[in-house]
Amino acid sequence: MISRYSSFLRFARTAVLVGAAVLWAAIIDLAARDGSKDWIVLQNCQLIVNPANDGDSFHASVGKKEYLFRLYLVDAPETDAMTPARLVEQAKYFAITVPQAIEVGQAAKEFTREKLSAPFTVFTRMSDAMGRSKMERFYAFVQTKEGDLGEQLVRNGLARNYGFKAVPPALQNSRLEIETLQKLEDEARQEKIGGWGVNAGRLNVRAQKPAPFSVFVTEKKARPRALPLANTFSRISPTPASSPSTAAISPVEAKKSHAKEKIALGRIDINTATEKELRMIPGIGPVMAARIIAARPFRSADDLKKVNGIGDKKYAKIRPYFQ
Repeated sequence: MISRYSSFLRFARTAVLVGAAVLWAAIIDLAARDGSKDWIVLQNCQLIVNPANDGDSFHASVGKKEYLFRLYLVDAPETDAMTPARLVEQAKYFAITVPQAIEVGQAAKEFTREKLSAPFTVFTRMSDAMGRSKMERFYAFVQTKEGDLGEQLVRNGLARNYGFKAVPPALQNSRLEIETLQKLEDEARQEKIGGWGVNAGRLNVRAQKPAPFSVFVTEKKARPRALPLANTFSRISPTPASSPSTAAISPVEAKKSHAKEKIALGRIDINTATEKELRMIPGIGPVMAARIIAARPFRSADDLKKVNGIGDKKYAKIRPYFQ
């Protein structure tokens, strides 16, 4: 009788722990989408082979869950001609032809596949990166055993210092990382490797003396916490732990807050924004979005007035949304 009662207690205790783990994971996933400034750290990620993967965007699994990530701050050439305007812009940046740009994109895809063949870590705030996939895509910093993946791509001439900006974990602003990326890009250009060396037959030549790549960390006071029964998903914050009210955010509230982040002022890059991103800006419809894309590249968003149909009034309305 006593033995049977002990077994029942062990079963009940296990059930409670499992239930708590599931509830905690759901709370974290929901809170992550409320536009908070906390970094979500996904450890022991595995690359999922997918035809849509490329140098700066790919599918990954964390435990039993699948995600689609897009790197912050860097842009690798497209691997096909599905977005011709963007491909032309990328080819112009590297001073190569469109077919050559696709070759660079394919090389970047293979480089990323190789670097992510071992488990890696993802830092994300679950900010919507949109894209052509039906699956929701999130911006992220990705760290391999050698350091930041974006920096490795740029240093080997397989991506440019160009893209959606964010302040990396533990840094005060994005400028420091942008300057680091620019230095790495300049080195790749000087060595004529990757996209900078296509015409010299050096597309697949790698950096001879690569500098140490950044290893982003969060503040020591807030180390990653492993979830019960799942050492993969943890929330990092420079502030004290979330209050009960944060955990109780409703799906409707989270969706509203997330929608606001999508069109936050000063967040959209005029040269890399997709049509969908542009159309989220009040005053920009499909026709105007297409005109903006066709007018690229811009030296800055201040050149928007050069786009047909954008007068002083419309310019004043949409300019604050661009970087």
